[in-house]
Amino acid sequence: MSEAFIRFDKVSKAFGILTVVDGLDLGIDKGEFVSMLGPSGSGKTTILMMLAGFENPTSGTIRVGGRQVDGLPPYKRNMGVVFQNYALFPHMSVADNVGFALKMRRVPRAEAEARVKRALDMVQLGQLADRKPTQLSGGQQQRVALARALVFEPEVVLMDEPLGALDKKLREQMQLDIRELHRRLGLTIVFVTHDQTEALTMSDRIAVFNHGKIEQIGPPEQIYDQPATRFVAEFIGETNYLTGTVTAIDGDRATIDIGDGRNLTVLAGRSVAKGDAVDLSVRPERVRVGTASANTLSGIVEDVVYHGDHLQVVLTAGSHKLLVKADRAGMPVAIGDRLDVGFAPDDCWVIGS
Repeated sequence: MSEAFIRFDKVSKAFGILTVVDGLDLGIDKGEFVSMLGPSGSGKTTILMMLAGFENPTSGTIRVGGRQVDGLPPYKRNMGVVFQNYALFPHMSVADNVGFALKMRRVPRAEAEARVKRALDMVQLGQLADRKPTQLSGGQQQRVALARALVFEPEVVLMDEPLGALDKKLREQMQLDIRELHRRLGLTIVFVTHDQTEALTMSDRIAVFNHGKIEQIGPPEQIYDQPATRFVAEFIGETNYLTGTVTAIDGDRATIDIGDGRNLTVLAGRSVAKGDAVDLSVRPERVRVGTASANTLSGIVEDVVYHGDHLQVVLTAGSHKLLVKADRAGMPVAIGDRLDVGFAPDDCWVIGS
């Protein structure tokens, strides 16, 4: 198995008695887009700062392309960095902002001008090269910051919540723009965010952090559909929890007694044994109303909320409460109604604590 392009090996970082990154082992392949996702204080930005060279590990090593980089100053790491506040010089033109790193590296003027033009063309801002940052919209400033990170052709681009200051529509457009640049240029991108939708939209893999450790890492669809722990299930989207006891195991399927005379067939998800008490996770949009399913529950509607493209229905089924995202077309639902709902075994997952 080939060595990862970026490798964190047992990396920890402490500030006094507070450990914010704890024994991190993580590999990132060349050309991969990896998002570090987690709440504030989970250690994700500290990891990015150690990779960039703005912080040093307390212990462990960081390698890029087989070369140990912890201890090297930032300018020797050949990494572009995009921050949330963009950090543009207001008195400089767009072109001068983008070319600043080249000037510091004493790149010949003609070559620097060509690189600046190429970088601005990449982000579709070539026509605004002479403007000042204050004359640009938030999205345009973000593009300038991205061009500045790309202009010296770095091995890695690091992004620390760069879209956090943008409104929803512009943020969603920039997510697609950055993703398209990643694909077109083959960039290796490490992206820090606390926005679950952002991570799901953009990433090849997502590393979900909690208290300085990775709770789970994998492709977006795996993180969402098969959360490894309750924390991951709660942090990524909405989910329903059911509790029960394993009564039988057949390959990767388990039969779970959830009480009230109900048995469910679900994906095991982790190593379980007959008699184990387990938690189950099923996403609200995977629960179907009034359709034949392997797992069927019946309950009383407690609340109905209109969301435009769907109805959010809260249902009490025995000792369990379910959130259902139901298709509103031709389906009148009212509080107090009895409703049958169901879901497939592959849509219900045994999770860790």
